[in-house]
Amino acid sequence: MIDISLLLFLLVPVSAALAIFGEESTPRRAQLVYVFKPLTTLVIAGLAVQFIGDPGQGYGQAILIGLLFSLAGDVFLMLPNDRFLPGLISFLIAHIAYLVAFTRFVPLGAVLTAFLLVGVSEAAILWILWPGVPRRMRLPVVAYVVVLGMMAAQAVSQAVVLDARAAWIAAFGGLLFVFSDSVLAYNRFRRPVRRARLIVLSSYWAAQTMIGISVALTNASTPWVLPI
Repeated sequence: MIDISLLLFLLVPVSAALAIFGEESTPRRAQLVYVFKPLTTLVIAGLAVQFIGDPGQGYGQAILIGLLFSLAGDVFLMLPNDRFLPGLISFLIAHIAYLVAFTRFVPLGAVLTAFLLVGVSEAAILWILWPGVPRRMRLPVVAYVVVLGMMAAQAVSQAVVLDARAAWIAAFGGLLFVFSDSVLAYNRFRRPVRRARLIVLSSYWAAQTMIGISVALTNASTPWVLPI
């Protein structure tokens, strides 16, 4: 019998590749984008469900909420009209959900060095972007950068404290999310980046996959070990 989690895991890069191909095509293949962009995030959510162990711990549910709000953000950003602000707000809520998940086992700010390093990096990125950010977008962008940085730093803190494979995968996912969003923001607010969609989407879905499968932390049958 085919392992459903393995099937979903293999489906993620296939669906992502089709979505990226649709975005990169000239002219843009909207049909591919509209189908496979949301589908990729849905598959990652399905993969996360396969790995959830003890639902009472709340970690898996918080990750799933984050993935669903990420799905909403995907939809806003793929539509033809500029819906960047609703997309930004959707991903802001997603990162709050991830932050809640990453505090289930480890207190917020447990590793201050992680917060310091990520905070300095995010401040530098914001300083570079600031001249190109429209005034009406500055408050939402600052809020997003702060929450994104906290999410990534807490993911690293969780990994350092637990020193578990699934926790480290979540940490790499959080940091990769920072990279993906930094490229997206630089491309939008500073200057065009060659192959921006390819870089942003590939790193974005890699980050989401890592965060999604980190729900293996709640699997009591294989504690702290990713079951794949």
